[in-house]
Order: sequence, then structure tokens, then C-alpha cells
Amino acid sequence: MKPRLYQFVASPFCAKVRKLLEYKGVEAEIVEVDYLERKELLAASGQIMVPVLTLESGETLVDSHRIAMRLEELYPDPTIFPPGQYGLHLVLANHIDHEIHPVLSRAGLPDKLAHYRRQGPDREAFFKLIRDSRYGAGFCERMVAEREANWDRAMEALLPFEKQLVASPFLTGRIGLADFALYGQLYSLTLTGNRAIPADMPGLRAFFGRMDRISAAPEPPA
Repeated sequence: MKPRLYQFVASPFCAKVRKLLEYKGVEAEIVEVDYLERKELLAASGQIMVPVLTLESGETLVDSHRIAMRLEELYPDPTIFPPGQYGLHLVLANHIDHEIHPVLSRAGLPDKLAHYRRQGPDREAFFKLIRDSRYGAGFCERMVAEREANWDRAMEALLPFEKQLVASPFLTGRIGLADFALYGQLYSLTLTGNRAIPADMPGLRAFFGRMDRISAAPEPPA
């Protein structure tokens, strides 16, 4: 049995893992989990969060960082840790996953809301319920109302990466874990096509295209 990745296509952490699998040359079955039911996730991992990767051995991994580290153990070539940059990539990837992600998530929430609305009112309602229970009643409506301000904050957060990527093809010169973390966050921002990486960030645009061409990313379902 091939490795199996359980995902939501809108998740930046699933995009990160997909690209890691492609980079490592690991052919995996992609399972798009029903956002409302999540029965595949429960059966595979006993919980309802993505990403989940089940390996050929039957080992099941939850969390994009754990998946990345295990893939590096099992498939060390090509590596995600250039020589002398192990700690640097861990620090950068952690910063992207935990500090940059919340800022970009707020900016991209209106597009994610539209994504789940197209799947049906029950999916949209469940998406809103999860966010509102985590961040307070009316959170989704506030994010829609504050869309422009949140977008400006996201671009400000991305500016240091833009400055680096204008001068370098990857964040530390050679491709590594942090690049996959950043790719995942950018993929989530471009989910619907309504908001793309702006033209005045050519470094990020070129970087995203460079990462995307490792192999074609799956198209979001209609």
C-alpha cells in the first residue's frame, strides 16, 4: 500500500506536506477528507486534525513538523537540512508555522470561508463554528470586515521574506525545511485566486513558482 496523506486542500500545513512528499519522491495517495464528517481521519488516527500521513509500514503520523522529520529519517536524500543549517531551518520553520501562520490565516480567512461555502451551507457553518469557538463569537464576520487591514498586516509580515528572496532563490540559499513551511502558507493565501501574491513582491512570487514547479500542486475541488 502506498503512503496515504489525509488532508484538507485549504490547509497550509497539508500543502507543506504534499510538497515535501513530492520533493522526496514519495508517491502518496491523497485523501481529501470530508470537512464535516472526518470519518477517514478518525479511522486512520483516532483524531480529527490534518495533516495525517499513514506510511507503507502502517505507521501513522500527525502534525506537519513530525511528518517532515520522519520523512527526513526515512528518505534522507534529497535532504531538507542543507549542511550547517539544521538549527537555522528548525528555527525558521517554527517561526513560519507559529508566528507567520496566524497573521496569514486571518488575511486568508474570507477566501477559506468562500471555499467551504461552495461545498455547502453545513460545511461553511462548521468552519465558522470551529473558528468562533476558538477565537470568540463573530470571529469570521470580523475577519471579513477587517479584510483589508488583515491583508496589509500579512504583507508586512511577509516583507522580510520578500527582501531575502529577491536576492536568493531560497531562504538560506539552498532549499530546506523552512522553504516548505513558507510555501504552505503562501499556497493557502492563493487558494481561490481572489488574492494572489502581489506584483510588488517579485521575490515571493518567483519563490512560490519555483517551489510549485517541484511538481504540480493539486487543484482545489470545485
